Formats: sequence, C-alpha cells, structure tokens
Amino acid sequence: MDRGAVWQALGAPRDQVGSVNDPRTREECGVKWNEKWVYPRPDGSQRVVLWNRYDLLGVFRIAADGSCEPDPVLGK
Repeated sequence: MDRGAVWQALGAPRDQVGSVNDPRTREECGVKWNEKWVYPRPDGSQRVVLWNRYDLLGVFRIAADGSCEPDPVLGK
C-alpha cells in the first residue's frame, strides 16, 4: 500500500516520528524505519505504521508493556 491508501484507511496519525526524507533510521518491531505514524488506542496500546522512505514496512500494535505484534488492520 502507498502512503495515501494508508492515510485513507486509518486517517491522520495522532503523532509522527521522523519523516520520509529523514536519513536517520531507528529499529522497532524488528524493522528499521525512518518514519512512524502513531495511532493511540482506547485500551492504552498504540497502532504504529512504520515506513522506510515510501515503503510500508508494516503496521504493528504496541501493548502498554512495550511488546509488539503485527496488526492485520490493512491486510499486510
């Protein structure tokens, strides 16, 4: 999926870390990313969308304890 399709499916993120042009990478949920979209959830967890430039790396659910698991919300 491209950025526009993810935006349309999930809406605007509450927070964003990094940007498409940020050369710095970070690692989370077993992937290296340079942009993260954050969607807080009512149960205290977060849905995060991780990107490397324009490539969607995955959508993950981060539990309150920091554990990470894939979130199949987009079917990826």
